Amino acid sequence: MAKTVLVVDDDPTQRRLLQAAVEKAGFACRVAPDGESGLEMARNASDGVDVMLLDLVMPGMSGMDVLARLQETRPELPVMVLTASGSIDTVVQAMRAGAIDFFVKPVSPERVVVSIRNALQMSDLRGEVKRLKKTANGELSFDDMIASAPTMRQVVRLGQRAASSNIPILILGESGVGKEVIARCIQGASERAGRPFVTVNCGAIPENLVESILFGHEKGAFTGAVSKSLGKFVEADGGTLFLDEVGELPLDMQVKLLRVLQESEVDAVGSRRPTKVDVRIISATNKDLSQLVAEGRFREDLYYRLNVFPVDMPNLRERKEDIPALTAHFIRRFNASEGTKVSGASRDTLAMLCAYDWPGNVRQLENMIFRAVVLCEGDELQRQDFPQLSGIAVDLSDEDVADAPDKTSHSAMSGMPMDLSSDDEDHPVRVTGPTGELRSLEEVERDLIQYAIDFYAGHMSEVARKLGIGRSTLYRKVREHDLRVKPEDTEAEAS
Repeated sequence: MAKTVLVVDDDPTQRRLLQAAVEKAGFACRVAPDGESGLEMARNASDGVDVMLLDLVMPGMSGMDVLARLQETRPELPVMVLTASGSIDTVVQAMRAGAIDFFVKPVSPERVVVSIRNALQMSDLRGEVKRLKKTANGELSFDDMIASAPTMRQVVRLGQRAASSNIPILILGESGVGKEVIARCIQGASERAGRPFVTVNCGAIPENLVESILFGHEKGAFTGAVSKSLGKFVEADGGTLFLDEVGELPLDMQVKLLRVLQESEVDAVGSRRPTKVDVRIISATNKDLSQLVAEGRFREDLYYRLNVFPVDMPNLRERKEDIPALTAHFIRRFNASEGTKVSGASRDTLAMLCAYDWPGNVRQLENMIFRAVVLCEGDELQRQDFPQLSGIAVDLSDEDVADAPDKTSHSAMSGMPMDLSSDDEDHPVRVTGPTGELRSLEEVERDLIQYAIDFYAGHMSEVARKLGIGRSTLYRKVREHDLRVKPEDTEAEAS
């Protein structure tokens, strides 16, 4: 959604001029005729004001008074001041009071728009730096989470209860739902905030190194042990150890992990005496541990030791109300890291994102937004910036962004037809052959490109856009597959 600029000026002509310039640039605009009402609109971040244009000289509460009050209630809000006199003393005073830029009336609309864009980019950068600092320092809190969906409110309530004690927590959920995020928020809300938060992906450690990495080793304990290693438990002493994909641990390491949990001491490889540790254990898995226990692949006693306080993380399909906020969050993050200036996503783009099924959950959404931000050529993300989702059709109305998940069929949400092997007019490209076996990717690609060329009557620019490839790539594939293209169409398009 477009960023909102608040114009505070007692002169109605100035308000109209500034509002026209702001809205022409693609921003939403709100206006206030005096300092009191402007301060009330901007006081809370939830009111949606992202930037303020503030006149310094107004009857009643002056612009300087508004700046001073904002420093108490919302110091992060970018404020640019307007003044009729460009005296150095006035400018210095305003900048010291918290303004980030100033304009001398009459002001150029282009100058205002450039300053607004710079302010928003700096705001994104500050927000990203703040998030990274809080993550690195183990101070991420539940207030930093995007969790307005009803299914997430229960997760937050459970996490807040768990944070008040040292009870072992098992976070359950599909891959990509954000299990580590909730673990970090639990740490940030507990008495261990600011202490080490050590993450171990149990499924990514080679089996012969699990013991050394988790529990440490002494110098010379085995071939290649050229120095002493503390191990993850000792590194996390006083803080939290997050065991991701704990169901992947080998059985022999599960025995040693159980002892550490019971005795709060670690036996490093080659060490003569154990080391006492004070570690909060949060584990996570995308597998059914009870099923692994029944199959003999996970120790039952360790399962009960870890599964003291289970927290079920919903997948993104069950919390689609959070997709607009997640999208805005990822856009801000990638604007900061990539130097892009994408203001948001268009309304029909958000409806399309809400209609998709997201099998890869939040991680998939994050990566798609990253790609779209890099490819975006305008101020807002559009549907064509998501070629992977081009098959999704949504019927927009005034309430569709919020209601899109309930108005889209399963086949549209998944982005694929229910029966890809059918040979009817709706699904003319077959993915299976006469024997029922899958056809090769080259054969399917050839038929799909030919169908697109016929469907769009040889208009190659449109074909390339709908297929999500460049025109040069399309023409190369036409030559490779020896496809039919009407000569008059290509000639007309080239001209």
